[in-house]
Amino acid sequence: MRALYPGSFDPITNGHVDVIKRVIKLYDELIIAVLANQDKTPFIPLNDRLKLVKQSLKGIKNIRVESFSGLTVDYAKSMGANVILRGLRAPSDFEYELEMSQINYFLSKGLETVFIMTNPKFSFIRSSRVKEVAALGGNVKEFVPAPVYKYLYQQVKELRKN
Repeated sequence: MRALYPGSFDPITNGHVDVIKRVIKLYDELIIAVLANQDKTPFIPLNDRLKLVKQSLKGIKNIRVESFSGLTVDYAKSMGANVILRGLRAPSDFEYELEMSQINYFLSKGLETVFIMTNPKFSFIRSSRVKEVAALGGNVKEFVPAPVYKYLYQQVKELRKN
């Protein structure tokens, strides 16, 4: 069975990695689908996000890292995914994710979404907050994998030079 874990991963956090490590035990293959959203300007360019996700997941078997644009259900179908995986940090995530799962189910004529709760120690970590803290010079070392930490601080260093 193949699962699809879509997201912007801008950047990938330790919460994402935790979900991936826990859920890979349930599926034969997990496709990490990095969204190329034309409507948003990401903090980290797509090619860099793909590299960072691959570096952060190095050594984890049965995963594939790809990029996609468009409807998640269309991409899931094209990849032969049986389910869409979504991580939940807090009750506030559930309402949005429930609505998306119902839309996806309707559009796909039956593609299921599986929710997995994040480990409580990562429940407060959100990519947007990581970017904000890093941009302001705060330490996010405990929130992100080592390759992301290194990348973020290199970017902040470059911004401060200019």
